[in-house]
Amino acid sequence: MSAKPAVPAELQTLAPEMAGWRQRIHAWPELGFEEARTSALVAEVLESLGLAVHRGLGGTGVVATIDSGAPGPSIGLRADMDALPMEEDSDLPFRSQRPGVAHTCGHDGHTAALLGAAKHLVAHPPARGRVVLIFQPAEEGGRGAARMIADGLFERFACDEVYAFHNMPLLGFGEASVRAGATLQSLAVFEIAIEGVGGHAAAPHKATDPLQVAARLAVEISGIVGRHIDPMEPALINVGSLQAGTTHNIIPSTATLSGTVRALSREVHEALLARLHALCEGHAAMSGCKVTCTIPHSCPPCVNAPAQAALAAEALGEVLGPDRVRTDMRAYPFSDDFSYMLEHWPGAYLFLGMDSAMCHHPTFRFDDALLPVAAAVFERIVRKRLGPVDGP
Repeated sequence: MSAKPAVPAELQTLAPEMAGWRQRIHAWPELGFEEARTSALVAEVLESLGLAVHRGLGGTGVVATIDSGAPGPSIGLRADMDALPMEEDSDLPFRSQRPGVAHTCGHDGHTAALLGAAKHLVAHPPARGRVVLIFQPAEEGGRGAARMIADGLFERFACDEVYAFHNMPLLGFGEASVRAGATLQSLAVFEIAIEGVGGHAAAPHKATDPLQVAARLAVEISGIVGRHIDPMEPALINVGSLQAGTTHNIIPSTATLSGTVRALSREVHEALLARLHALCEGHAAMSGCKVTCTIPHSCPPCVNAPAQAALAAEALGEVLGPDRVRTDMRAYPFSDDFSYMLEHWPGAYLFLGMDSAMCHHPTFRFDDALLPVAAAVFERIVRKRLGPVDGP
């Protein structure tokens, strides 16, 4: 067992302030693209550090830079700010004050940790290059990163490398994991609308039955992975909802299905979606129904670059101890739209262990003791890429 995390003394001193920021954000959670109050707090803290703050990227995103003034690489550090549309089961004094909205994934902690790292790096700037601080809206649903990029994030703030972390209750406190290659699955949400002609159940030949199409699609969609994807490639497609009809003797005029697609490579992800569309088109031609398949949310898998994953592992090892860092774990079955940033620049997505119920559970609790640890890992990544940082 390693000793307690090696957090710089000044970052440990910032721990209560980071906890205060997190608890303020936690008490007033905001959904994706609605993070007005959160982004205002972020901007207020960054401006108090003397940084020029750029607001409005991706709607509510915030960006600032810490520039050494000397030539060198640009290192992007990203934190997500949005909450989830669910209730929190908590008696904490700073529990959510907004019914139906809660920080039950830990994005409040991610934001507070990056603010703490920013304050430390302003006081102890890198020897060369610059740090790009990226506070992203709307990670849930996979839309915020793409929106920031479309708004010119990387044209205005080009990065040579990008890094982000997520708390991970599947690991114990003081443990971490990072791996080269695919580390999180892709995600696509599909919605299928079927329009037919309703009628009496005793005269089905006078109707065009969308329920029959929905039922066949629900079964056949699951066969896409088994018959059209290399069995050695990780892939998953699930139907989570089928809605049709109101009573026993009426053929409905409409039906709907929805579900998710997941994969560990962009190629398999796109192949799954192509087969899904083809299946819908085939059933439309066969049945006479109108079948429309839309993809409201989608993001590719998170794929870590080998060199950046190795550097992140070194940084984690310096803070937690090398024996507490796993680099041999399989990819996790979750998704994160940080993947879009990793498609633009090499980087790494890493995980810091924390004792709690799993993310997205009503009793999830972010541990404030993780804040200085996460900030220290960010600081070490910057130190290793941009040279010595003044001070401890």
